[in-house]
Amino acid sequence: MTLASLVILCSIALPAAASEADALAISAAIQARHMPFGTITDPVYSSASSNQIVGYTRCGDSALWTGAYLAAESFRYKVTQSADALNNVKSALAGLTLLSNVTGDNRLARCTFPADSPYAAGIESEEASNGINQNPPLVWIGNTSRDQIVGAFFGLCAAFDLVDDATVKSGVSDVATRLIGYISRHQWSPNDDPTSTFMLRPEELQMLLQVARHVNPANTVSGPFFVLPVETAVLVDVQSNSSYFKFNLDYMTFYNLVRLQNNGDNLGAYKTVRNDTASHQNAFFDMVDRALQGPNAARDAEAPALLDEWLQRPKRDPYVDVTSMVKVCGSEACLPVPVPLRPPTDFLWQRDPFALTGGGLGTIEGAGIDYILPYWMARYYGVISSGAVQSAAAPSSTVAPDSLASLYGANLAAGIAQAASQPLPTTLGGVTLTVTDAAGTPRPAPLVYVSPSQINFEVPDGTVAGPATFAVTNGSATQTVTGTAQPVAPTLFSMNGTGSGVAAATAVAVQAANPQLQSPVPVFQCTNSGCVAVPINLGVDTPIYVSFYGTGIRNRSSLANVTVTINGTSVPVTYAGPSPNYAGLDQVNAALVLSLRGSGQSNVVLTVDGQTSNTVTINIQ
Repeated sequence: MTLASLVILCSIALPAAASEADALAISAAIQARHMPFGTITDPVYSSASSNQIVGYTRCGDSALWTGAYLAAESFRYKVTQSADALNNVKSALAGLTLLSNVTGDNRLARCTFPADSPYAAGIESEEASNGINQNPPLVWIGNTSRDQIVGAFFGLCAAFDLVDDATVKSGVSDVATRLIGYISRHQWSPNDDPTSTFMLRPEELQMLLQVARHVNPANTVSGPFFVLPVETAVLVDVQSNSSYFKFNLDYMTFYNLVRLQNNGDNLGAYKTVRNDTASHQNAFFDMVDRALQGPNAARDAEAPALLDEWLQRPKRDPYVDVTSMVKVCGSEACLPVPVPLRPPTDFLWQRDPFALTGGGLGTIEGAGIDYILPYWMARYYGVISSGAVQSAAAPSSTVAPDSLASLYGANLAAGIAQAASQPLPTTLGGVTLTVTDAAGTPRPAPLVYVSPSQINFEVPDGTVAGPATFAVTNGSATQTVTGTAQPVAPTLFSMNGTGSGVAAATAVAVQAANPQLQSPVPVFQCTNSGCVAVPINLGVDTPIYVSFYGTGIRNRSSLANVTVTINGTSVPVTYAGPSPNYAGLDQVNAALVLSLRGSGQSNVVLTVDGQTSNTVTINIQ
């Protein structure tokens, strides 16, 4: 088997798609380790390699992330009707209720914990600047910011709208009514502090008022006499990426404000934020945009890919410096840093995607709300389905005849099996897959790999374009998933198996004076921690040709209708078609032009008959 075939076989044999199993595991971990006091906090371990918890941190943002967790579990409940999800909704709501009760005057505490907790001293030391308050047997942290209120209201409104449970709805109404009451009587501030008044953030103020009325129509709180235009603060936000968390708060705010009051001013202010951040490769922002502006093929393909990449991130917070791995412009990356490489943090989507350094000692475990919130939103809005068919190379909405594809679901096979030889079998591990195309013709699919949650296969030759059904039979049980076939569906493989990041590619340097003299050029280097691009040095006398491996390409109408751009520059394409030695695998050969010198990390995009692929990267010195 060739090196390229081995690379692709390894890539497609690994379950990489964002899955329900991953989301459920994260929820279980949150309940087990991140809610010791009833709201979200993060455990601190004695060392990077230890499982001994010696403290808890990030208590000061507990209200914010408990609200986000409440929203995540509310979306989960709406999608699955799971009793576990409902229990988690009630648990998170109880946490927010506790934060509003413990203060004694209906303001929201940042967090609270028992005074006799073995972790109390560490938390009090960390949060001393926010004020340590006593309500025996509890301690609560004050100086509550607007951020905490926005996160809480985001979760409260999601729970009210998504969870059809009378106790949840009444609980939401009670907490929201008491919080808005306190704020309205205390300078429109969460902490009776004019420097943190919501009058400086008119979009947040209007959201609070809309949510409060929505969850309790009898609520009589009205806004202040004078309110700034709704876009006032966001026009300042978009001037720079500093304090990037402001954009996360903007999206939380506009999710409810635009849904509840979709007028020109509110939508226009939202679009100001969206237009500035749409290219930032942010799965949470993408899902809010889906909610507010409807389907968009490119965005809706990006979000699942970003969640796939999230799964490759460390669960704890090791220090990260990607300065040598990406192209740098000033003090930041020129392009958004690939998700697996971004510095660790509490909630990935609220951090600057161009940041080069960050993290800690590898001792703090993140909760994972930055996965489960956009995941369950994606499920709710139909961006990710419980059973799905896509290219084996990257998330996609279509597959092509003779291409490699993946089907995701549950209980698809009794165990794991992988084809050992070619031609590929049509029965593997007791599983068969039948593809019925738009003409009604059923065909058995050659199988590459089967597991309980994923099947990789070759779309049968002759499959007609249009809607198709994919029927998986495992013993006496059959599951059917729908999908779409079209003549070409170009996607490129990446080395991490998600369809983004370093390209699965090979390269050769050719002697200009004697083209028969060729030598391999490394494109990537892989270790136990992942794969990185190896800088390619372009020489005048040794032209370099790169072979990008993908699928769904071979049925192109002509070579002239195949284009490759690298760092935005179109490069000559010398071949686009089947790759030898492996069924369904295609390759595209392209020549690197000298004008690409110094490009650094560069995006590679393939277009075939007007259909654009996912984006992968190479590094050009």
